Amino acid sequence: MDLQDLKAKLSAFARERDWDQFHSPKNLAMALGGEAGELLEHFQWLSDEQSRAVGADPKRLALVAEELADITIYVVRLCDKLGLDLDDAVARKIEANARKYPVSLAKGNATKYTDF
Repeated sequence: MDLQDLKAKLSAFARERDWDQFHSPKNLAMALGGEAGELLEHFQWLSDEQSRAVGADPKRLALVAEELADITIYVVRLCDKLGLDLDDAVARKIEANARKYPVSLAKGNATKYTDF
């Protein structure tokens, strides 16, 4: 499903339920933060190795997928409400990160660009 199709489906879903009245940017951003917290709960207290193993556990992976779907829904709704083109925003951010983290300086380390 592409983003434009997803945006249209989510808009129709909200409109059919008269939920647009509740989907202010503030409320969507707050809901997004809540869902991000729910995603974090699935990884809280796990070691790095245990967190990587979540992908091999179908039950846990399904729960993580639900949270990621909720996050995606709120991101797309927020972009729709603000008139933002998410494809364009992501492309611009990838370009900015490529400038901030050139391969010659960033490869193989987690150093923040301000510390290069």
